[in-house]
Amino acid sequence: MPSLAVTATSRSSAPAALVYAVLLDAESWPSWTSYYEVDWELPAGAERPARVGDLRTIRSRLGGVCRRERIVEMVPDQRFSYDQAAGLFSSHRGSMDLAPAPHGGTDITWSATYRHTLPLLDTVRRRRLQVLTHDLASYASSVVSRHS
Repeated sequence: MPSLAVTATSRSSAPAALVYAVLLDAESWPSWTSYYEVDWELPAGAERPARVGDLRTIRSRLGGVCRRERIVEMVPDQRFSYDQAAGLFSSHRGSMDLAPAPHGGTDITWSATYRHTLPLLDTVRRRRLQVLTHDLASYASSVVSRHS
């Protein structure tokens, strides 16, 4: 099976710290994605921020798809990367890179690599990633607008 690399970009008026916080805030995801539930799988009794090696379970409104992702890299306000640990497409690795935009705000680049893909799904995956990236940028911008 061939592999597929997809990259999507968008710009938010929010600073990188806020965009990064949205990525880590599982409770906000239903507000800006088609996912209805994102749960961090932290050790019992742990009350700490997510960190590399942690798992999260994501459930989608679209067909009830469920997957587990392992966090593989965290650079606060700059990069968040994950590997899909289980689910329908367990060969998926994603990364969100955040950079200051020239005139304020944040440029968001979300990249995903699928080690195994079916050509029929390629267009859907490209479109889905662009929608997620745009929705992340829009949601972060709306948080800024609500607090100004």
